[in-house]
Amino acid sequence: MQITYEQLTEFFEDTDEDIVEAFVQPLNDTFEEFEINTPKRIAMFLAQVGHESAGLKARKENLNYSADGLKKIFPKYFRTVNAADYARKPEKIANRVYANRMGNGDEKSGDGWKYRGRGYLMLTGRELYQQAGDALGLDLVNNPDMVLDPKIAARTAIWYWQNKVSKRIPDFSKTNVRDVTKHINPAMQGIKQRQAQHAKIAQR
Repeated sequence: MQITYEQLTEFFEDTDEDIVEAFVQPLNDTFEEFEINTPKRIAMFLAQVGHESAGLKARKENLNYSADGLKKIFPKYFRTVNAADYARKPEKIANRVYANRMGNGDEKSGDGWKYRGRGYLMLTGRELYQQAGDALGLDLVNNPDMVLDPKIAARTAIWYWQNKVSKRIPDFSKTNVRDVTKHINPAMQGIKQRQAQHAKIAQR
């Protein structure tokens, strides 16, 4: 099953046409390779990608948070430090909130920033960069910015989908957006927008 340029421009109507065009072929190539080949699976995938990437417009994580935003979104990491010292400092924020987990080193290692979210489903953490790179034959650990390329962003997104989502939800005809979102964003951020995007795509 193939997705057309015309369909994607309808799904992501606020996105520049050149961005959509760059996504079509890598997406279809990757769908075929990983057998994302039913309307329900494709609709759910595109709804999640659409939200995570702001309609394909963002292929890297925005960590430019205010102090209040940090305390709201990452409360456990700012209980013992002054959030104002980190506010509007994306690199410093990433190195704190992603330290000592997901295969990353400590805050001083810089791994949090190096392996911050990239791609259409925001591949995050050294461990996932290693796993995705090994599976796709790419050295993403030493070259994490490769994931910003539309072709590689598509491949890593569907690799993540296939390995971290589909294996846990084998039958998409018996699930919903909330169940799927738990495996992509456990905090359930943007759940209403994800549901709305899915409804829009699924009806076409």
